[in-house]
Amino acid sequence: MRAHQGGEAEEKKAGRRRWRPLRRIDYPRRGRRGVRRWLPSWRQLLLVSGAGAVALTGLAAWFYTTTRVPEDLNAFATQQNNVYYWADGTEMARIGETNRQEVPLDQVPESVQWAVLSAENETFYSDPGISLKGIGRAIYTMATGGDTQGGSTITQQYVKNTYLNQHQDMSRKLSEVVIAIKLDQRMSKRDILAGYLNTSWFGRGSYGIERAAAAYYGKDVSQLNPSEGAFLAALLKGAGQYDPALGADNHQRAEERWSWILDRMVEAGKLSAAERAGYTVFPEPLPQPKAAGLSGQVGYLVDMARTYVEGHSDITQAQFDLGGYQIHTTFEKPKVDALAASVREATKGIDPDNREADKLLKVGAASVALDGRVVALYGGPDYRKQGFNNANTSTVPIGSAFTPLVYAAGLSQGVQRERGGSRTPVAPTTSYDGDNGVNVMTPEGPYWGRDGKIVKTANDGKRNWGPTSLRGAVEQSVNGPMMQLAMDVGLDKVQQTAADLGVLPSSMGELVPAFGVGNSTPSAIRAADAYAAFAAGGSRTDPYSVLRITRNGEPLTLRLPTAVQALSAAAAGEVDAALKGAVRNGSAKSVAEAGPDVAAKPGATVDRTAGWSVGYNGHLATAVTVFRADLKDMKLLSLEGVGGAAPDTPDSELPTRIWTSYMKAAG
Repeated sequence: MRAHQGGEAEEKKAGRRRWRPLRRIDYPRRGRRGVRRWLPSWRQLLLVSGAGAVALTGLAAWFYTTTRVPEDLNAFATQQNNVYYWADGTEMARIGETNRQEVPLDQVPESVQWAVLSAENETFYSDPGISLKGIGRAIYTMATGGDTQGGSTITQQYVKNTYLNQHQDMSRKLSEVVIAIKLDQRMSKRDILAGYLNTSWFGRGSYGIERAAAAYYGKDVSQLNPSEGAFLAALLKGAGQYDPALGADNHQRAEERWSWILDRMVEAGKLSAAERAGYTVFPEPLPQPKAAGLSGQVGYLVDMARTYVEGHSDITQAQFDLGGYQIHTTFEKPKVDALAASVREATKGIDPDNREADKLLKVGAASVALDGRVVALYGGPDYRKQGFNNANTSTVPIGSAFTPLVYAAGLSQGVQRERGGSRTPVAPTTSYDGDNGVNVMTPEGPYWGRDGKIVKTANDGKRNWGPTSLRGAVEQSVNGPMMQLAMDVGLDKVQQTAADLGVLPSSMGELVPAFGVGNSTPSAIRAADAYAAFAAGGSRTDPYSVLRITRNGEPLTLRLPTAVQALSAAAAGEVDAALKGAVRNGSAKSVAEAGPDVAAKPGATVDRTAGWSVGYNGHLATAVTVFRADLKDMKLLSLEGVGGAAPDTPDSELPTRIWTSYMKAAG
């Protein structure tokens, strides 16, 4: 002790004082041992917490003081059309104009106002412009890595619509909160509500409730009843998810939210129970009109390009509707025109007015470059008459045009004929029984169907081919060996190969013997893209329809697909050889006139509901499908007798004629 005191005395004498901050706050704590030495005291905790609170308060005060309400609104008046360009840079279509018309709040029925308030912000007239509970929920979601959403009052949404962008990040959220508080002090609630209703996006290119009333009900907003107002209020949650015209799921969501909003209005005392009882039938909006300038094939192309942009960029539907974008597509006008001309020429003899078999006939086709670019498609006779895109449907079975994918799976993965046994390779020369009506086998014995009968192979025309090599089965379109090969490879492994080649999970057929002969339903686009891998040495790229996008000349980020090796070069080469053999002396001989070095496979289904022709040349893969269906329920009908053809005419005959004509013209 004396030594220590002496040391301190010597320091004082030398005029020096040592600063020991940790000792002053007693950390680590003296007189404590083990873990307790490192545990802070309650005084220390209070000190640190207090300092943190002061710092946060200061930061919040600084942010509040420095964040100003912008002087200018987002400039709706300067918005432009979206312009779509062909692959060569020439203009393809100029679509839309910001559809907005401002109306005073007095013109909006009070019931419609309260439908919106009940759905979005019931406490609007009493809150300070923000919801502390909602903000807390949003901050927690952001902090835990979730989507930045929810918690916004109508004032905050108005701020986001008119002063800020739509990006979901912490900085934008904080700015939104501060500006909302200041705006609530500066503007009346009625002015804020009017601004919100006049700037919100309701879908169908409509900004503001006046144009929404016209787009969905063909009337002025002042003529809306509470039921219609409740539906329009539902759209504020996301028109892309609640416009009934966009699909059955949307319709169900819209009806459920519409009903919920009406119930909320009753709870809020803004709609009597008696009035609510009068609104039990969903107020169906008008069908969505087709935009001008989208006739012929252009509408299908624009739809596909827009969908691609929305799925592969950060641009929202609402932002897209504001316009000003330049979309440079992959579509080549000469090829689009050639494909449409080939369909028109091949279907001249179709007479739905006088031939029952020709009614409801549909043709879909797509042409894809080996690098995944969709260069042409045929979606239907005219987009403005039929908005449904036949080239992008996923309800039509591909039939025997699927067998090259089975062949690829066998070459890549071998077969396993004994349960638990080793896999053995197969080769193009491996022989299978090509007769019709052969039992389909599993390692345990025959495969029994749900009808209690043994499943048997079924060749076109019930022809018996005898022992047939796998390559010969592809060339001659012998279904039996390919059905059994799929079983021997393993249906799950064939499915994996199909997925690697780009067949989407949603279009995969049931894993039963029919899977091997095409119960899957890939679109013409996906079928063409899968075949492109056989021509590209096994390399495959997801199909894409947009090369780049700009806004007012400034490039925007667009996520484009990259090539993947879906098959080994050796396996792809063997499939390519079989498909070229089919053209030389097999089932695809009729396409030989399309040009040198073409490879192709016709396709049909056992129940005669779909006909296909899929193939490629050195740089382009094309798929054509023909089917009959009422687009209301997509129930497929028989193709027998289409165009007056004899009953034994292959269902692949019409799509093969279209394919040959187009590939010859496209070069």
